[in-house]
Amino acid sequence: MKAFGEIIREQRIKRGLVLRQVAAATDIDQATISKYEKCERKPSKMQVLQFAKLYNLDQDTLIVAWLSDKVAYDLQNERLADKVLKVAEQKVKYIAKNGHK
Repeated sequence: MKAFGEIIREQRIKRGLVLRQVAAATDIDQATISKYEKCERKPSKMQVLQFAKLYNLDQDTLIVAWLSDKVAYDLQNERLADKVLKVAEQKVKYIAKNGHK
């Protein structure tokens, strides 16, 4: 269960790329990519898709890693995190079924 940043860092290293090369390929600043890799900053969904394309990764897998990071960081210090996640899951299903926004 790796964080989004860990995944993209591993992929960059695996391919022998330096941050400068990834920055040029994605049009994202090197310093920003470094912060993504260190899990100090979160990318946009569009940027997540750029990394998936660059590294030839499954988009859904990378989006799940990214979104789950966002949720985990938001809830990490909440005493009721487990309950919140259960209710949120129910709400997602309800919204999908009933078309509410």
